[in-house]
Amino acid sequence: MPLNYHHLRYFWAVAHDGNLTRTAQRLNLSQSALSVQIKELEHRLGHPLFERRGRKLHLTEAGRIALDHADAIFTTGQELVATLQEVGHARQALRVGAQATLSRNFQIGFLRPILTRPDVELILRSGSPTELLEGLETLNFDVVLMSHEPTADALTRFETHHIGEQAVSIVGTPERLDPDQPIEVLLEQQPFILPTVPNSVRAAFDAMASRMGLRPQVVAEVDDMAMMRLLAREDIGLALVAPIVVKDELASGRLVEARAHPKITESFHAVTVQRRFPNPLVHELLANPSDPAFSAQGASGQLVGSRRK
Repeated sequence: MPLNYHHLRYFWAVAHDGNLTRTAQRLNLSQSALSVQIKELEHRLGHPLFERRGRKLHLTEAGRIALDHADAIFTTGQELVATLQEVGHARQALRVGAQATLSRNFQIGFLRPILTRPDVELILRSGSPTELLEGLETLNFDVVLMSHEPTADALTRFETHHIGEQAVSIVGTPERLDPDQPIEVLLEQQPFILPTVPNSVRAAFDAMASRMGLRPQVVAEVDDMAMMRLLAREDIGLALVAPIVVKDELASGRLVEARAHPKITESFHAVTVQRRFPNPLVHELLANPSDPAFSAQGASGQLVGSRRK
């Protein structure tokens, strides 16, 4: 039996509205009539497309896949009417969530294999770990990029793929930072730009300072790596960052790196959830061998570590 595209359009409208009553009013239909249309589509596809949580409708995994296809179908129809030209290949969506504090250079490196593909549409959003994992659970994301492993339990089975790690450095302008000074001197004499709490890198830095019996001056606490890079360039203090965050500034000499390293590492993880219908693009990214353009590097430029689990 062929697919009824009227049913698909009704589902598409409800999925984007997220509210059956509001959609029914907008389409000038009764709520019961709209429900019947969607149930007929579910029967045709053989999977429930929505699940109700309290008063809200949430897409199931099959519903998310159906919405991706519906978006492509109706977008193609709109382009056909508008241009009367042959439409190119269908684009597959990849929804990626990234921790706000994660290096943009790392994100670009990880996603580079699909960035120039004409058949892929990338939707990239940043947020807090809690927001990202909630989005992963509700299938609003296909994969989430984080700097730490989430806790998995019997109800939510997160799959964590360790895709790289690198040593964190102390960097600053040439006017402020003498690369040969030991860390103890830097902690005593210079103000620092640090990640906010809680953060695994920040926790390791605080522990290191405590072991040395020192309390460094903190001039700024930042939860965005791009802002940390800019503040370091403004010379308000030394920044505790992974070299990949400031690779362009280090290459140009605008920033320099202390030769004595704090022996702190930052990890990169790709987090997914067990799905009956996983997005094949995620598998392609995770199966892609480490790319030197984004692999974790220490001061010597050598790969510190990259493994998957």
